Amino acid sequence: MNTTEAKGNWNEQKGKLKQQFAVLTDNDLMFKEGKKDEMFGKLQIKLGKTKEELHKIIAGL
Repeated sequence: MNTTEAKGNWNEQKGKLKQQFAVLTDNDLMFKEGKKDEMFGKLQIKLGKTKEELHKIIAGL
């Protein structure tokens, strides 16, 4: 998978996450290279989920 495919896939997943969790904003889901753990940390706090729970949710999209 190249970078363009990964970004497209993330954009699709991001839209599904926003549908599932109305409290999420584009800023919450902004993926920056090298900042994945930081983004997941913010999502954990905002949604009250563990890292494992978030990974399962995203994998299930």
